[in-house]
Amino acid sequence: MSAAETLAIASDPLSIARWLGPIFAERAEKAGDSDEFVAANFSDLKASGLVEAGVPAELGGGGADVVALSAMLRELARHCGSTALAFSMHTHQVAIPAWRWTRQKATAVAPLLKKVAQERLVLLSSGGSDWIAGSGKAERVEGGYRITARKIFCSASPAGDMLMTAAVLDGEPEGPNVLHFAVPMHAPGVTILDNWRAMGMRGTASNDVLIEGYFAPEASIGATRKQGRWHPLFEITAMIAFPLIYAAYLGVAEGARTIAVKMAAKRRASRHVVEQVGRMETELRAAQYAHEAMVAAAARDEPGPATTNEIMIGRALVARHALAATELAIEAAGGAAFYREHGLERRFRDIQGARYHPMQTGPQQEFAGRMALGLDVSTTF
Repeated sequence: MSAAETLAIASDPLSIARWLGPIFAERAEKAGDSDEFVAANFSDLKASGLVEAGVPAELGGGGADVVALSAMLRELARHCGSTALAFSMHTHQVAIPAWRWTRQKATAVAPLLKKVAQERLVLLSSGGSDWIAGSGKAERVEGGYRITARKIFCSASPAGDMLMTAAVLDGEPEGPNVLHFAVPMHAPGVTILDNWRAMGMRGTASNDVLIEGYFAPEASIGATRKQGRWHPLFEITAMIAFPLIYAAYLGVAEGARTIAVKMAAKRRASRHVVEQVGRMETELRAAQYAHEAMVAAAARDEPGPATTNEIMIGRALVARHALAATELAIEAAGGAAFYREHGLERRFRDIQGARYHPMQTGPQQEFAGRMALGLDVSTTF
């Protein structure tokens, strides 16, 4: 048994993340400016037991809740943002059915969760291309549906076993429906396009996945919803997924702060340097407070528009203040921050991804405004 496996038996997810973090940080430094996937880190995540950390204990997992999983991802991100963000996509795809099993007694999710625990499967998310409107085409055929789609932002694609995705079924009397299902990554007609060339989060391998003619049996359809309208499934997703995803961005900012303080301490302690460090501390604290509010909203277990609003306000504030804190870290560290060897440049690039997850600035502000005014938000996303 490896050291990581031994630790997994005796430790909680945060303790394991603290043990793995420095290993991941060293690899991130060696990777430099490459677009190489953090494959070795995912092997360690599997060996350590973190892949199944969110599976309920009675189904063979670690039983960790959103609070514990957020702390785990935040710690990993302090050392390697790509690993934490890519792993947050798997983590929330486990945490959502785990919540349904625990809170809703949804027995249909048990087989998937058991397989994650027993086989240490990695679940991929196509959430970036499958938000409320959905994407891709589902065509009715005998016994199920023929799927044609191109899914973007499929983080950790080389390590994935199952893609949790959706497609749009047109021609229904009530209008287009979005079908949710899982696609085995090694199924015929499923291709990873290897096209992830991005500003930051370069190690996530968030490639497009092409699905050409995949057959989804009727029995594999996990949920059906109307296109372009909020559904209870997405209210659960908003409540659980975003505290986890933004834990990764908060951790990136915290990692930048740690580096910046060490570098600033070596500079002449002018009033301006001290002020920059103070502003950085203030912005980071605001991001931390906002994320704590997101986690608290998720812990209340009350999915619905009010919780979605709280989560998305928190998501906007974490992004805003984490971005500001990381920019100030670059300034406080001085000209040396421009050198890649210190790690601030990578964190500055990685944090930019916080801008792009749903709900982005316009929809989020409209949602919050409509909630405040008592207006319908069912089509605001």
